[in-house]
Amino acid sequence: MRAHTKESQAEMTPATALRHLREGNTRFASNLRAHRNLLEQVNETSDGQFPFATILSCIDSRTSAELIFDQGLGDVFSIRIAGTVINEDILGSMEFATKVAGSKLVVVLGHTSCGAIKGACDHVQLGNLSTLLNKIEPSVYFERQTFTDRTSSNDAFVERVAKIQVHRSVEAIVERSVVIRRLVEEGSVGLVGAYYDLETGEVRFFDNTYMCGEIRHFYLDVPERMSLMP
Repeated sequence: MRAHTKESQAEMTPATALRHLREGNTRFASNLRAHRNLLEQVNETSDGQFPFATILSCIDSRTSAELIFDQGLGDVFSIRIAGTVINEDILGSMEFATKVAGSKLVVVLGHTSCGAIKGACDHVQLGNLSTLLNKIEPSVYFERQTFTDRTSSNDAFVERVAKIQVHRSVEAIVERSVVIRRLVEEGSVGLVGAYYDLETGEVRFFDNTYMCGEIRHFYLDVPERMSLMP
């Protein structure tokens, strides 16, 4: 399998980009990796890169986007930060990846048993980490199904908060980036949330978050809608 070229990237649509990631994860979870000559891809990408997707994932060492989606060198932009929080630097990187470098799909990828989510659930305060975890705190607040044991010891609570965080980050991207919002509205770029299972290796895409050609809102003003969220 060869690295993407300017021509193959240009032919890609948000829908086909999503399909490529779904198929790649199916291969990964089935332990059927596509054959790649990585040294050859080093040579093919030495003069330029044409990634078809941009993936925001956690820094967790088990959540490498290239591996999870069975992609090679030059195929995806990989942005990593604990808890998939959104800030200006993340948005700037996404704007470069889409508007400047031609990426056709932005994915926000949360995962099970996330340490950053657990830290926010426990209201951990530790140096600069506190500032990051404070960005996740609203997701803890928006979880309205749990009335007792709202701590990291409650696995179901943690998982619901993690999924809320994905939804919030997807919505924050179009709320805070005029550049990406316009690309999504015109249909040239897609945006979607997803969730990775550390035990199975499978990625579940949140279809209710998928945006392409329109902007959708999920729940920020109506916390009760969380009970309907997958």
